[in-house]
Amino acid sequence: MSKKRVILIVLDSVGIGAAPDAADYGDAGADTLRHTLGATGIRLPNLARLGLFQLYPDWPEGQGTAPKGACFRLHPAAKGKDTTTGHWEMAGCVLQRPLPVFSRGIPEEVLEAFSQAIGTPVLGGENASGTEIIARRGEEHLRTGYPIVYTSADSVFQIAAHIDVCPLEKLYSLCEQARALLQGDWAVGRVIARPFAGELGSFQRLPQRRDYSLPPRGTTMLDVISQAMPVYAVGKIEDIFAHRGITFSQHSAGNPACIEAALEYLRGAEEGLIFVNLVDFDSKFGHRRDAAGYGEALAYFDARLPELEALLKPGDVLMVTADHGCDPTYQGTDHTREDVPWLVEGAAVRPGAGGETLSGFSVIARTICGYLGVENGFPGEDISKKIFCQ
Repeated sequence: MSKKRVILIVLDSVGIGAAPDAADYGDAGADTLRHTLGATGIRLPNLARLGLFQLYPDWPEGQGTAPKGACFRLHPAAKGKDTTTGHWEMAGCVLQRPLPVFSRGIPEEVLEAFSQAIGTPVLGGENASGTEIIARRGEEHLRTGYPIVYTSADSVFQIAAHIDVCPLEKLYSLCEQARALLQGDWAVGRVIARPFAGELGSFQRLPQRRDYSLPPRGTTMLDVISQAMPVYAVGKIEDIFAHRGITFSQHSAGNPACIEAALEYLRGAEEGLIFVNLVDFDSKFGHRRDAAGYGEALAYFDARLPELEALLKPGDVLMVTADHGCDPTYQGTDHTREDVPWLVEGAAVRPGAGGETLSGFSVIARTICGYLGVENGFPGEDISKKIFCQ
């Protein structure tokens, strides 16, 4: 019996339209993919071939094409619209209570507790863009050495520091202290180290970002799959899952490097799960409301998709999905509550299967575990018979 592999690629924030409850999150009318393509005119022929535009019946690119793979629209079930919540849900861990978000800035009691823990005052504390706050508070940071802290609409506590004032290991230590502190009602999904460098007026964030995540609040597919076969993580997957259930990892930075890492694992891995996050859509373009850059990133992935497909073996299944939206044409700079695509291809997949809407991202975990022959009790419909030939 041939060994099986599943390659799950998350296009971070590539939502496909407002979820049914989007208005509850202030996101009525958001549609990351449609609005990005409409603003840029970018075409995605390879994703179209997999069936992406079957999920947009009125989109010209989907007319008259026979999908190579199966395609579905997924409604989010978990409460929240952040990276951690979306990834945990697709891995089978569905949050019934959202992770805390400091929408009005980090509370004074949290700032005071953190300041006491590290022995110095802190700067900032507001809900802000990372590039904007280091530009605004950078001079004071260089003069005092006090770390800059800030948050966003995500469940995050971010600490920024210039490497000449606060070397990486010290910054990482500050984040570890914050992670130990931020528990209970303050248990944000991620504490994030944000190192930067450069001169006043021309600061640049560095790629040595590091995330300190809460462990998943339940069993995930990584936990159960890793007991039977390897789990390969690419990009920030290891951070999102607090390094749990992961056999091998490449913490590559940026979409090009993460695609290269995925190709490397495809060339060498014999079986198991290869779980990839492509973060640039979200971090570089969605939050910065850069529709042109977002479109170019989509076109780049689409152009490289055939390289991934070329390495698929008869027992392989390739899946492409997303974790939430971040519409670059929408108001504000935050994530948007959206449905996500789920595209599935491989020799075992029925071409043209699906096309309907399913409730909950956890159907991904259930299907992956079922295909790999790993017992699981994850929620969601078992659609294996719909999409697999045998």
